[in-house]
Amino acid sequence: MLLDWWNGIVNWYNSYEGHRVFTDAILPFLAILVAGILAGLIARGSIKRLLAQQEGRYKASAVETLIAAGRKAAAWNTLTAQEKEHVEHQTSEAEIRVRMLPAYGASLAADWSAHKLASMKRNSANYSFQADQDLVDYQDGLIAWHAKPSLAKKLFAQDLAAWKYDGGAVEDQLVVKQREWAAQQPDSAPAFESAAAGDR
Repeated sequence: MLLDWWNGIVNWYNSYEGHRVFTDAILPFLAILVAGILAGLIARGSIKRLLAQQEGRYKASAVETLIAAGRKAAAWNTLTAQEKEHVEHQTSEAEIRVRMLPAYGASLAADWSAHKLASMKRNSANYSFQADQDLVDYQDGLIAWHAKPSLAKKLFAQDLAAWKYDGGAVEDQLVVKQREWAAQQPDSAPAFESAAAGDR
């Protein structure tokens, strides 16, 4: 049965009518279908490349703005009030642009840069060497994130976790000092204890 069916197809294809249908209808249809699929794949690849280039430009622009803000933060104590306001505005816009990027680890990069900038501003008043070193680390971190987002994301996450832990330890020390001070002040001890209980 199957052999008869196959022989019928072969006989039809070898006939004049079958050959004409194949060359006039089936072959052009297949050629158009293959050409359409190839054109779609080429267009899709071009669009992906274009979007990747555009994303790379946006990302590079945001990183450049954050690095420029970092340079200003390293010399924060020498800036005028107007310059500080301008840098703050520039920094907040750059952080928002970074957060909105569809890039891997964008929100972590924004959080990391905000913490680093705050640290550089604090260190700029007293420790110029430390502020310069922070600036180098800051630039290297952002450039590394731009080049290899997955590797930099891990480093950002580690730094943020360490800072959070250190911040918690500092807060604990402050609470201990407040309690010691409150213990030395007999009139204010109950008020402090009730305030501490309310914080919990």
